Amino acid sequence: MKSTSGYLMTFAGGAVSWQSRLQKYVALSTTEAEYVAATEACKELLWLKRFMQELGFMQQRYVVLCDNQSAIHLAKNSTFHKRTKHIDVKYHWIRDALEDKLFELDKVHTDDNGSDMLTKSLAREKLKICCSIAGMANSSS
Repeated sequence: MKSTSGYLMTFAGGAVSWQSRLQKYVALSTTEAEYVAATEACKELLWLKRFMQELGFMQQRYVVLCDNQSAIHLAKNSTFHKRTKHIDVKYHWIRDALEDKLFELDKVHTDDNGSDMLTKSLAREKLKICCSIAGMANSSS
């Protein structure tokens, strides 16, 4: 079964870019699926960073939030792991980008992860939180 990757980019309190799609191959673990999703989100963030800089907007920090501690650890530590040697080399791009300090990769608690609405079914209260994080108008229903 293929995992669903999703990311949500916000700027000035509102969503400016988002994506939800099935991953191209079957991940063998949750860590691998989250690592692939984090890499895709980081590529989008880097594009947005360069676009915003062309428009004259500069920020101190560019941060991708991930709710999987193992995926963060895998991205930040480029040591060889026999459990992850099967991961396609193209996804390890994130390691070089982090080393070059192009952006940061930090942990977000699952309760505060706005991109959850792009990857799974949610309870009404969690959906309201995700919509709030995305800067979407709150409906009265």
